[in-house]
Amino acid sequence: MTALRRVLLCGATLALAANCLAEGHEDVMADAARAAPAFITDNATFKSADGEVLKEGSNGYTCYPETPGMGAMCNPADWDALIQAFMAREDFSASQIAVSYMLAGEGNAAGVSNSDPYHPDPVHAEDHVKEGPHLMILVPDNAMLEGLSTDPNDPVYVMWAGTPYAHIMVKVGE
Repeated sequence: MTALRRVLLCGATLALAANCLAEGHEDVMADAARAAPAFITDNATFKSADGEVLKEGSNGYTCYPETPGMGAMCNPADWDALIQAFMAREDFSASQIAVSYMLAGEGNAAGVSNSDPYHPDPVHAEDHVKEGPHLMILVPDNAMLEGLSTDPNDPVYVMWAGTPYAHIMVKVGE
């Protein structure tokens, strides 16, 4: 077999394998795709709620379907790192400005406390927030957040100010 035929055969095999992974998961991927515009989702990696890769992407974004605790979202690597640090209760610092898309809103999620990421009863927190369509923006230096509102009634505000998980919330719809 010539080198060119081998490359073409391997490429076709990889494409078929990627299609097989995605096959049967169309509903999960469609749910995740609601989170971001097509210019993000067209080349994003898609994962199931348990982290199984359903479709490998090439643009550095990973899209997740809605789960009982979180709305559908599409994240760059820094956002995935923040979520992992948050879950492990570890410190976190963003390496660059990073935008997470949650254009389908928070769906069935209960919402959170705007000031305390680990509030024991966020639904009953005085600053409980559950957003509709929005973007979340990480910055590499929390000093960049100084002077921004922390009031979730504003269209742009800081969530979890003063914590390693502080980020800018930008409402883009009801």
